[in-house]
Amino acid sequence: MPSDPVPATPTGRPSVTAPYPHLLSPLDLGFTTLRNRVVMGSMHTGLEDRTRDVPKLAAYFAERARGGVGLIVTGGYAPNRTGWLLPLGADLITRRQATRHREITDAVHAEGGKIALQILHAGRYSYQPLSVSASSIKAPINPFRPRALTRRGIETTIDDYVRCARLAKEAGYDGVEIMGGEGYFLNQFLAPRTNRRTDEWGGSAENRRRIAVEIVRRTRAAVGERFIILFRLSMADLVENGQTWSEIVDLARELENAGTTILNTDIGWHESRVPTIVTSVPRAAFAEFSERLASEVRIPVCASNRINMPETAEDILARGAVQLISAARPLLADPDWVNKAAADRGDEINTCIACNQACLDHAFANKPVSCLLNPRAGRETELVLGPTRRRKSIAVVGAGPAGLSAALGLAQRGHEVNLFEAGGEIGGQFAIARRIPGKEEFAETIRYYTRSLEVAGVKVHLHTRVDAATLIDGGHDEVVLATGVTPRIPAIDGIDHPSVLSYAELVREGKPAGERVAVIGAGGIGVDISEYLTHAQSPALDLAEWNREWGVTHDEAAAGALTEPIVTPSPRRVYLLQRKSTPIGAGLGKTSGWVHRAALKKKGVHQLSGVNYERIDDEGLHISFGEKRERPQTIAVDTVVVCAGQEPVRELESALIAAGMPLHVIGGADVAAELDAKRAIDQGTRLAATL
Repeated sequence: MPSDPVPATPTGRPSVTAPYPHLLSPLDLGFTTLRNRVVMGSMHTGLEDRTRDVPKLAAYFAERARGGVGLIVTGGYAPNRTGWLLPLGADLITRRQATRHREITDAVHAEGGKIALQILHAGRYSYQPLSVSASSIKAPINPFRPRALTRRGIETTIDDYVRCARLAKEAGYDGVEIMGGEGYFLNQFLAPRTNRRTDEWGGSAENRRRIAVEIVRRTRAAVGERFIILFRLSMADLVENGQTWSEIVDLARELENAGTTILNTDIGWHESRVPTIVTSVPRAAFAEFSERLASEVRIPVCASNRINMPETAEDILARGAVQLISAARPLLADPDWVNKAAADRGDEINTCIACNQACLDHAFANKPVSCLLNPRAGRETELVLGPTRRRKSIAVVGAGPAGLSAALGLAQRGHEVNLFEAGGEIGGQFAIARRIPGKEEFAETIRYYTRSLEVAGVKVHLHTRVDAATLIDGGHDEVVLATGVTPRIPAIDGIDHPSVLSYAELVREGKPAGERVAVIGAGGIGVDISEYLTHAQSPALDLAEWNREWGVTHDEAAAGALTEPIVTPSPRRVYLLQRKSTPIGAGLGKTSGWVHRAALKKKGVHQLSGVNYERIDDEGLHISFGEKRERPQTIAVDTVVVCAGQEPVRELESALIAAGMPLHVIGGADVAAELDAKRAIDQGTRLAATL
């Protein structure tokens, strides 16, 4: 499909100097126009599930519409009760419900935006015993086996989709998105993996796609021509016995003929063993799938997945195939993403780092969704950073995540803020994380705070180890202690051996490690250090290498777009050990932990649990197992890296309290258990909102 023109000036000529000209140009859909090419992709927030949360949801979407988004897609609403994601989950099945949705659509329209409701039937992913699917095949991520729908049940379900779309129109939505990916209900009909039927709804590819096409055809007939219908199309299932490329293209063409307005990209099922949205996935890793499909249809195609900055989006659109970009989590992190791009203030964007800790990890644990970097997401009505009534002079000590969020929030409210950092750079633990292969995105957060502190007028003092007397005599009204943590050094015989390094010495200071390394401590830091050690110290994996390592292919004959992975060997022999007897990595995030565990396995990391550390000497690390110290052995290593937790740094606290200085302790200085940037940034933001 040819690319659309860049925005025109009042004279009618293209504005070649406009920032991101393709991204910010309007898109004429024939019956309506989107003000730019940015779609806020669907993300279930948990606010959809309870009527009492409608005002919060309206405020959440309104803030993104005010931030300039062209089209918003809501979280998923089931068309019937068997399609619930969770028992008593979000659905749209009555006119009374539709009336309540008016608060959401009116709020978005008041800000000049457009909004579509996503219709999502969970199928065998529905976490309830009444679930249904194409066939009675249990999902590996769900304990409930679905019931295979009868022919009559399929017809009734199609009618339910149509009713849901009609109600969405009555509610004031500008369109609907029909979810056909991520392994949900329609995807379960489309793929041989989950459709074992032999009737007119299964067997051949034409029969398997019949339900999706019929839903679009009948929906278009019910809602008329002047209503947006997006179809979220799985362009790479990334599971065995998934769809082939030719089947996906044939489906796309039939969906176009049935009345689809926009094809949105979906990549991978929830049960896929290929990561699709975590931070280690290269930016725009799957754009090629969207671009290839766009050449096969006449309607706009929307690219998705790991497109978190305007320049990445602009590059994709400028290539001329796809016409829209979907970004969900980036608009959690920064609701003003589009406006900042339009004002050529991309360096002020709070970039999504794809950590998943407060968004998808929350969603899959049935908690309200927010954002690690932006705790206000989903809490717009309760966490307000309004202007202060009384301007104070506030000292913030420590420029890690907690101190940065507090300093910025306080300055944005109008306080005079001095930020003191003993080191030569801001970021704290983020400055270490950004050096871990696959976590390079953490550098974007440091860039965001560096620029935003400057814009907000925060006075940043690097290389300044401030003492209590200076703070007391400095004329400050209050002090925020965000001094962070220091690595804990365990009491192991030989811990002072020359072969021993702390994780900070290894990563931040760049001290060398040998070819055989033992990592003591298998929490989040120990896992990160193991990944660091199993990669050559070079730039992040490029997309081609990433595809090879995870077995993603563009071979049109490959079902599910999968092939045999080819893993680059580790340059070191690495042992990852922990005292706990539980499986290593059990405490990692729900949506990212499995990726880390799989990566360690691919690289051949030796993992040992229930370990006692006996001593360290020239022979290596001596260990035993269990309370009885059984099976003593020596691991012959050149280097031992200690990742055995942290201790809070609070040396200033007692003197400040004794002097009567109003003091607030946040972040690692408050609680130095397993590093928790989500808690630290939330603490800093909430403190800023109250002072």
